[in-house]
This record gives sequence, structure tokens and C-alpha cells, in this order.
Amino acid sequence: MSKHKEELERIRDLPDEELAQAYDRARDELFRLKLGLYTNQVEDTSSVRRKRREVARILTIMTARARGKEKQAQGSAAAAD
Repeated sequence: MSKHKEELERIRDLPDEELAQAYDRARDELFRLKLGLYTNQVEDTSSVRRKRREVARILTIMTARARGKEKQAQGSAAAAD
């Protein structure tokens, strides 16, 4: 399985409260990465892009759950059954 799919499954498995916390953490990390980028303290500039996409994935899942189009996944073990 690709890293992208694993990351997506991990995010979808989180309950709503933890998903909101993950969103807050990711936004804070993105802010710190951007700040480091402007002060030339970030060596890996692609990390900003990866973090921005992670924030977007989390926000997409939160929006889908709010609209009732997606529910929390029950883990990969339940998907195998």
C-alpha cells in the first residue's frame, strides 16, 4: 500500500475529537514551517507542501463528516472482514 493511502486510512480512523486536535497540530506545524522558511531555517522546503496537503486532507474529512457523507472508519481489520 502506498504511503498516501496509509496516511489517509490513519486520518480516517481518528474519532472526531482527535481529528480536530490533529487539524490544530498540523496548522501549527504548518505555521512554524512557513516561519522557518522565511527565516531560512528550513532545509527541506518540500515539507511545507506535504504539511499543507495534510491539513487539506484533514479538513476534507472533517467537512465530509459534518455533511454526513463519511463516517469514521472502523480500522483496517474491519475492512478486511
